[in-house]
Amino acid sequence: MKVNVHAVNFNVDKKLVDFVEEKLNKLEKYYDKVVSSDVFLKVEKTSDKENKIVEVKVIVPGDEFIVKKQCKTFEEGVELASESLERQLMKRKEKLRAHI
Repeated sequence: MKVNVHAVNFNVDKKLVDFVEEKLNKLEKYYDKVVSSDVFLKVEKTSDKENKIVEVKVIVPGDEFIVKKQCKTFEEGVELASESLERQLMKRKEKLRAHI
C-alpha cells in the first residue's frame, strides 16, 4: 500500500513518517484491497494541549474512509486513527462477505 504523509505548516521528521507508515501498513492485515492512504498532520495554534490533528484518508476500490483525530501527540493520533480504520475496514469486509 502507498502511504503519503503530508505535514501542514511544519517539517516532519523521518521517525514520525516511519511510525505512520508502519501503523497504516498493518491495516492490510484486515482488508487486503487497500489502494493507498493519505495522512495529514496539522498543528493547531491554540493554547490547548491537544493541538495535534491527524487526518487519515484510506482509499479502497469503490470507497474511501476518512478519520480525523485530535490529540496531544501525533503518535497517539495515528494510533487512534489506525484503530478506528481497522474497525471500519473489518466492517466493510464483513459486508462484502455477506453479499457473496
